[in-house]
Amino acid sequence: MATASESSRPRPVTVAGWVLQVLAAAMFLFTAFGKFTGSAVSVETFDAIGAGDWLRYLTAALELLGAVGLLIPPLSGLAALCLSLLMVGAVLAQLAVVGGPWLLPVALLAVVAVIAWIHWPRTMGLIARIRTGAGNQDVQSSRPRAGEQS
Repeated sequence: MATASESSRPRPVTVAGWVLQVLAAAMFLFTAFGKFTGSAVSVETFDAIGAGDWLRYLTAALELLGAVGLLIPPLSGLAALCLSLLMVGAVLAQLAVVGGPWLLPVALLAVVAVIAWIHWPRTMGLIARIRTGAGNQDVQSSRPRAGEQS
């Protein structure tokens, strides 16, 4: 469901947003695959961090979930927001611990931050619905209340 601000966007902005989302999803799928399969670069990076395989697999799972979320319209903004937080950690790890190339993590952070910004109204609406339990109204209305018989 598009919000009023999203539906009023010019078509080129909408297309550009989708292109960014698809490219970012592809990149995160690619990096997650490398982490899951134990690519040499990935293993060396996480060994340098000192966390070992568990953090590599966790990061890969988060990247995979985020990539899928980027392609699901109601979740794309929230996925981008979560991936932004993940990439902040990646940039900090690259700069402070690993000491390796930092340009790719910074570029991915910039891309997912732009996607999160584009979908900010939708993301805030989703968070508000989750907080108020709007998605659970059907389930709650079918349950008997305290003191009622079913």
